[in-house]
Amino acid sequence: MKAATVELVFIPAPGMGHLVSTVEMAKQLIGRDHRLSITVLIMKIPFDKSKVVSSTQSLLLKAAEDRLKFVELPQDDEAAVAELRSKNAGNFMSEFVNMNKLHVRDHVTKMMVSTESGRLAGFVVDMFCAAMMDVAAEFGLPTYAFFTSNCAFLGLIFQLDTLSRNQDVTELKDSDAELEVPVFVNKVPAKVLPGLALHKEGGSTFLLGVAKRLRETKGIMVNTFEELESYAVKRLAEDDMVPPIYPVGPVLHLGKDEKEEDEEVIQIMRWLDDQPPASVVFLCFGSMGSFNGEQVREIAQALEQSKHRFLWSLRQPPPKGKIEMPSEYQDLNQVLPEKFLERTAEIGKVIGWAPQVAVLSHKAVGGFVSHCGWNSTLESLWCGVPVATWPMYAEQQMNAFQLVRELGLAVDIKLDYKRDMRYSTIEPKLVTADEIENGIRRLMENRDKSSTEGIKQKVKEMSGKSKISIKEGGSSYNSIGRFIEDVIINMHSS
Repeated sequence: MKAATVELVFIPAPGMGHLVSTVEMAKQLIGRDHRLSITVLIMKIPFDKSKVVSSTQSLLLKAAEDRLKFVELPQDDEAAVAELRSKNAGNFMSEFVNMNKLHVRDHVTKMMVSTESGRLAGFVVDMFCAAMMDVAAEFGLPTYAFFTSNCAFLGLIFQLDTLSRNQDVTELKDSDAELEVPVFVNKVPAKVLPGLALHKEGGSTFLLGVAKRLRETKGIMVNTFEELESYAVKRLAEDDMVPPIYPVGPVLHLGKDEKEEDEEVIQIMRWLDDQPPASVVFLCFGSMGSFNGEQVREIAQALEQSKHRFLWSLRQPPPKGKIEMPSEYQDLNQVLPEKFLERTAEIGKVIGWAPQVAVLSHKAVGGFVSHCGWNSTLESLWCGVPVATWPMYAEQQMNAFQLVRELGLAVDIKLDYKRDMRYSTIEPKLVTADEIENGIRRLMENRDKSSTEGIKQKVKEMSGKSKISIKEGGSSYNSIGRFIEDVIINMHSS
């Protein structure tokens, strides 16, 4: 086999969801073309001591091979980063990326003189790392983007950028306005716009800045597939102001996680083995998802009232005002209603961290109450498990709206629930036990046969389409091939 001749530098945002997708995308690219090699530059937040760090490291070790290298950039002084965070809570990520420009510049300089590297063909940046385009330009290199969300959200931020030229988008906060957004068939309520887009103290400016930078890229790979977002993909392709779009998804990490060998996880899977097919509702709210005690008690009451079998991933919120990962409860009884665990022992199991893909893949799971993070959404569709939406932060409200209103692939518990991890000091409005129970019943039962059965059938069909899209000849397979050829053509023409 010939040595790789073309090298790409990937720069993901720090954070498990972004890094996992980036690693999987890099693996797919080098698997498709022996001419390619990829170096992934990893920025590490020094005070992130979560389990995410250890599981990320095991993921990287397994993925590393000759043409796929991982480089951990030097860490800046912990005190300096902490000070940056306290002064720039709303803009921490963009400031942190700027702080790392020097380290990226130093490493790419070494790569340029190394005989081991192929010819550098460009940077591939996460949306949060768009500022790294400045460094690519210093080396005369083009930049591409890997967008870890979907085409609908990409189209939305382009539309917000367009609107911002004539109005202050942040004034839409808490309004009943509805927006015309070209990538959506339906009007989009302002209430489901990302908190970042409506944040006056810098968040909105950052997001609009990202839109402008993405327009300057040579192309954008998006973690979606044409069959899922056919309308949004088509509308973006028709827009002369948008670079080439490559729908390359679903990009998923479906391999076993190291923690799946843990005794706790083995017990979870054994419990599922004992449940009837499609009988269990799985509740899981992502790596940052957690609730206060009052909301936890409402969820518990809803589960008990619904009488459905359940598997509930329940995490302890970080201390108030801190942007940290949720942790595990030492004693679940301190937060759950008295004797809840005893009363539901026959039908339910409350756990901490969940092996999400393994659970969704299990035949006993019939529904998923989800925060609608995009990775989780793609995983649920891949596994053919219908969703009840309960978004929390980032673009999850948009994802929930798209799944329920645009695509008819989910039922809603809430579409506009917001618990923004970065800015909100106000507790979101309580979702009542009755609302939650109603959502679970619509998800798990055929009370409204036409809609529930229709959603289950649609999800099953979309599951099949997601698997076909990445096989040879599928839409995403062809899109990846087109991306590789365009990178090589752009390199030779520069």
